[in-house]
Amino acid sequence: MTGKTHIGIGGWTFEPWRGPFYPVGLVQKRELEYAASKLTSIEINGTYYSTFKPDSWMKWRDETPEGFVFSVKASRYCTNRKVLSEGGESFEKFLSQGLPLLGDKLGPINWQFMGTKKFDPVDFEGFLKLLPKEKDGVRLRHALEVRNPTFACEEFYDLARKYGAAIVYAVDDEEPTWPEIDERTADFTYARLMSSREDEPTGMTDAELDAIANKTRQWAKNGDVFAYFISGAKVRNPAAAMALIDKVK
Repeated sequence: MTGKTHIGIGGWTFEPWRGPFYPVGLVQKRELEYAASKLTSIEINGTYYSTFKPDSWMKWRDETPEGFVFSVKASRYCTNRKVLSEGGESFEKFLSQGLPLLGDKLGPINWQFMGTKKFDPVDFEGFLKLLPKEKDGVRLRHALEVRNPTFACEEFYDLARKYGAAIVYAVDDEEPTWPEIDERTADFTYARLMSSREDEPTGMTDAELDAIANKTRQWAKNGDVFAYFISGAKVRNPAAAMALIDKVK
């Protein structure tokens, strides 16, 4: 089995991209359309902070080409709480804002946890039980981005496998305490690459991008891959994503 590989960036509205990525003079309302012509996926970050109206979801769907996929960052009100399993109301609000309107352009949901959130197997299983497999007839896939070293353990990996959730492979050179987990726990892989540098035109050296491309090909042997250049030298992330797309063609 070889899955599809989707590569992109976090969000599409960022003023310093105007010039280095977006053509000079391109109107802002066409930036998503342009980004989607160069990349194969985007992680929607604004959903971490607020909800969007159904019209927005339909607009995003209609402005992107067939085969393009959005991943969605889950609301912080679902993940930034002392007792995760008590977030049912926040879950419903987040999932009911219009995600299924993306249809087959809906990729995984990234549930990101703060670095202070430690692994508690009972609490975390309570959270995983709240993750629905579908919404309004559209399949939901879930990825878990954990940032505390207590999650680097077999008990967490087994829980993720039990509920079919992917563990985000997150690399950030500036956060050495974050666990770098590369475990297959679902039928897809989700990677957030946060190590781009401004002194490299493509964010990383050719050799570094080759290494990521090789890893991406290995992941794809087990299912779909969603890989995003996030943070780091943000101005370089579109170039890094396009370079990786070229390498894994």
